[in-house]
Amino acid sequence: MMFDILVQGGVLPDGTRADIGIRGDRIVAVDPVITAEAGRVVDAAGSLVSTPFIDPHFHMDATLSYGIPRINASGTLLEGIALWGELKPLLTHEAVTARALAYCDWAVSMGLLAIRSHVDVCDDRLLAVEALLEVKREVAPYIDLQLVAFPQDGFYRDPTARANTLRALDMGVDVVGGIPHFERTMADGRASVTELCEIAAARGLLVDMHCDESDDPHSRHIEQLAYEAQRLGLAGRVAGSHLTSMHSMDNYYVSKLLPLIAEAGVAAIPNPLINIMLQGRHDSFPKRRGLTRVREMRALGIRVGFGQDCVLDPWYSLGTADMLDVAFMGLHVAQMTSPEEMAACFDMVTSESAAIMGLEDYRLGPGGLASLVVLDAGSRVEAVRLRADRLCVIAKGRVVSERPAARPALSLPGRPATVSRRHDA
Repeated sequence: MMFDILVQGGVLPDGTRADIGIRGDRIVAVDPVITAEAGRVVDAAGSLVSTPFIDPHFHMDATLSYGIPRINASGTLLEGIALWGELKPLLTHEAVTARALAYCDWAVSMGLLAIRSHVDVCDDRLLAVEALLEVKREVAPYIDLQLVAFPQDGFYRDPTARANTLRALDMGVDVVGGIPHFERTMADGRASVTELCEIAAARGLLVDMHCDESDDPHSRHIEQLAYEAQRLGLAGRVAGSHLTSMHSMDNYYVSKLLPLIAEAGVAAIPNPLINIMLQGRHDSFPKRRGLTRVREMRALGIRVGFGQDCVLDPWYSLGTADMLDVAFMGLHVAQMTSPEEMAACFDMVTSESAAIMGLEDYRLGPGGLASLVVLDAGSRVEAVRLRADRLCVIAKGRVVSERPAARPALSLPGRPATVSRRHDA
């Protein structure tokens, strides 16, 4: 049997060693040892081989715009939204496209090969929608870009948001989004959840709603989202993003809420870097962390995926497209420190997020999509601990990024010269 690519000697996420044979854009063999010819051999040499990193929550229309037209002086979510409102009229198709493509290049180098990006539809030009649809087509050979119609200024609060959301979906945007906590009243927020879910059900689309991105314990739109998912038969097709208000909710109420979310088949997408940065800004001390109840959700079988959310934009002044940074922060803030929980943090930026996005082909088995990453680590936990280098990235059957393993040579007084290894091969 002849392969296009043969990845030899890798450690799979479950800890087993295996060779992986690739032909075209598919994995065709995974066995302990494969002896066959290949057009290209990738020597994993005991390094972790995983499905690629997945970002289930991002804002690509705003990325790399930091400082335009000014920076977010308070660091708050609301100033970020206001600043985005100042930036929107300055956007051009060319600038949005160029920044998005530059970010996608970063993503590839980091083994990030699937991204769900919300795109603001509260601009009658729908300029960002057109730009990101163009980017989606351009990067399709190596990145799966999923777009969410996101009425940033409120589905009801903005007078043209409803019509623009429908226009964006007609143009080919994949997912229905919303922001109920930004509507003028709680009642409007609940009504927006209902109508947006009905639109998704009628069109056979997924739902991903910014939900309760607030420190207000009374912001409870996730309850309505779970109710609508159950009422409309949308189980497995709905995600609530952020859910930061749950950090501040009464424990008794949460004990009722979480089973409802689980029964409705609604997934959760917290964004650890951004949630810890933006939430709690009105607190003195003690300061709330703002991350939703990740451990409690997982204990009830609720699917959880970590998102990046922002990189160098009105809301966040840092970021490198590295989903291991996201997992690392999520591990700390959620206090997920058992071996099983630390490994789960890796899954939440790979397999769990792929499932949330409906990417069924993202698996390390025969018939799976030949998109994977070789990491300079020996296990999932080591990968998170080290924020491991990506030694090789394969996207849909093509090697798209490579770098040598870092092996610092040490010459210390009184000791023999050594080569430092970051993990045991």
